[in-house]
Amino acid sequence: MLFEILGWVPAVIFPSATVVQLASVLRAPRVDGVSMPTWTLFGLANICLYLFTEKYLAPQMLIGVLGTAVFDFAIVGSIWIKRTTRKAEA
Repeated sequence: MLFEILGWVPAVIFPSATVVQLASVLRAPRVDGVSMPTWTLFGLANICLYLFTEKYLAPQMLIGVLGTAVFDFAIVGSIWIKRTTRKAEA
């Protein structure tokens, strides 16, 4: 029971922290200080962790790992869009 509860801690914290960064990227007019390679690597690492644990249907893994990966790649996409839009306007 304790480990079940402990499994929910990262399942809540990781996507929540990533959503905070995504919201910051979406609100910011410029994203110069945000690293696309870092967020890409976080997304890939989350997918690899999901595959490594072999707990494919565990809600903690679906939310905490795959959900976070989706948000990681949303950050990457948002950065890319903002940077390419800014270059086109310059």
